[in-house]
Amino acid sequence: MKRIALTCLFAPALLAGCEAPPEPAAASCTGLAGDAMVWVPGGRFTMGENPIYPEEGPPSVAVVESFWMDTHEVTNAQFAAFVAATGYRTMAERAPPAIPGAPAEMLQPGSAVFQAPSQPGETWWRWVTGADWQHPSGPQDSIAGKERHPVVQVAYEDVEAYAAWAGRQLPTEAQWEYAARAGAPALPEPVDAEGRPQANYYQGVFPVKDLVEDGFAGAAPVGCFPSNGFGLHDMIGNVWEWTSTSGSRADAVEPAGVIKGGSYLCAANYCARYRPAARQFQERGLGTDHIGFRLVDNDRPPPAD
Repeated sequence: MKRIALTCLFAPALLAGCEAPPEPAAASCTGLAGDAMVWVPGGRFTMGENPIYPEEGPPSVAVVESFWMDTHEVTNAQFAAFVAATGYRTMAERAPPAIPGAPAEMLQPGSAVFQAPSQPGETWWRWVTGADWQHPSGPQDSIAGKERHPVVQVAYEDVEAYAAWAGRQLPTEAQWEYAARAGAPALPEPVDAEGRPQANYYQGVFPVKDLVEDGFAGAAPVGCFPSNGFGLHDMIGNVWEWTSTSGSRADAVEPAGVIKGGSYLCAANYCARYRPAARQFQERGLGTDHIGFRLVDNDRPPPAD
């Protein structure tokens, strides 16, 4: 699959970025690292309710059949098992095809990494040679000790390959949004009655300072926040998640897909996409350091009564 063109690579909105964090805080939770799934009973809901941004909505009634869904985002450990079993190399690990006018570094294996702007007008994204799922921010980075963190720097093609190996599927946008809602009212911000964060997102005023009130300055191990009514963790925040639904935007060079849920980079004053109805478009040929995924199983029989 062709890599994204240079003009689109550094568009902040296209890559759904909000703010780059400092080093992740030490994990203070046990998390979940197994291959567990939960049964999501089907139903009817209002999809795209209370839209905020132009690409969201309009609200419409959707009907979703029952399905199984991963309780958490696919972890580095799970993706490593896939790579060990198949020898798969992600798109970020392969030499990209030549892009006319692209700088020399974009002709080498790598991916997009967020960089906090140091001055007005400075790009927020940069192509980093050697950035991939094992080195999310570049060659100096490592996932050692982060086996329970969600895997990132995976393009849509990589996610499809993992899903085929696992015998599962990517959720549709409707499945994902329905599961994230879990029958509860959509909240404008993931906080409890006392205002405490119930998801991993950016607290504070972007891009001045992340207050880290949720305990994590970067991605958190999966399962560190309370599950929703269906028993699903991190449907909001932590990392964006790929869906199988295609998207469209006028400036897209490649086919785009819909990503959901927001991430640890999303702030109230800039991104605010940590809502089930929020949606963003992402070029399918490119991963980033804050997009991951989880899978569903549409073929597995329902649980025994």
